[in-house]
Amino acid sequence: MEKLQTVLDLQLKQHRALGYGLVSLLTAGGERLFSAAVFQCPCSAAWNLPYGLVFLLVPALALFLLGYVLNARTWRLLTGCCARSSRSRARGCGAGLRGAVVCAQLGASAAVAPLTWVAVALLGGAFYECAAAGSAPLARRMCRGRAPACEAQLPLAPCLPAQGPDAQGLLRELKAQSQVLGWILIALVIIFLLIFTSVSRCLSPVSFLQLKFWKIYLEQEQQILKAQATEHAMELAKENVKCFFECLHPEECNTPSMKDWQQISSLYTFNPKEQYYSMLHKYVNRKEKTHSIISKEGDAVIPVLGFVDTPGININTAAEL
Repeated sequence: MEKLQTVLDLQLKQHRALGYGLVSLLTAGGERLFSAAVFQCPCSAAWNLPYGLVFLLVPALALFLLGYVLNARTWRLLTGCCARSSRSRARGCGAGLRGAVVCAQLGASAAVAPLTWVAVALLGGAFYECAAAGSAPLARRMCRGRAPACEAQLPLAPCLPAQGPDAQGLLRELKAQSQVLGWILIALVIIFLLIFTSVSRCLSPVSFLQLKFWKIYLEQEQQILKAQATEHAMELAKENVKCFFECLHPEECNTPSMKDWQQISSLYTFNPKEQYYSMLHKYVNRKEKTHSIISKEGDAVIPVLGFVDTPGININTAAEL
């Protein structure tokens, strides 16, 4: 039991890293399955390039969009935004800039799976070999100094029946190019992540241990919020059902207003003059009941604090859709 508890604690503490790792593994496995069971290069000068690019890039685009759909911050940003458009214009360009920063952060998170797909596909080589074999400029460059029939043989190189004298050499060269591009992509992603993480941590307004405390606080807040919301919803439902069947007038039940829900559901912004760990924390400590907490002078979106918007009441996003 102690070992199981240790595993569960690790999962809770490192759920984001484990989630990215699981997504990467599933994406890599899906790419291998696709290339082995579905992909069949047409070996045609007209179709090789579009066919290979479709298998290389379209699944990556689908995974990128899916990354947006499955991110809780996307729906925190979009839910009700059309109804808030008039108020957003009144607040000026500051809100738009904060929204753009959040969209950039969402894009970086959503790019994990598509970049994994492209990198694994390039290391495998099948998609690139097919696409590159149908490229006329690349064929002219690769066939320089080779036999006159080289350009005609290149589109056939990805197919096993191609047994020309230069076909296998061309295929090995295409695979080498693909793998080099794959490793370059992996190296660039790692370098970018290292630089981005280092810069965002360097610009963090709070210390390392306070960030740890902040994450612990959010976990506890969400657990308690879910428990209290469940209890409150159950009491409200019981009262309404009872009044329906007994034809009674319901007793007054204190439920947060629409404005209250909108304020605690908005994107978190950090203000150095106030130390609040979530929008709920900011809401209950507001000075006046009519005071809005959504936008205030000095508020800013800090990349390293993006985890504040990620939790919600723990209900599966896919189930909601």
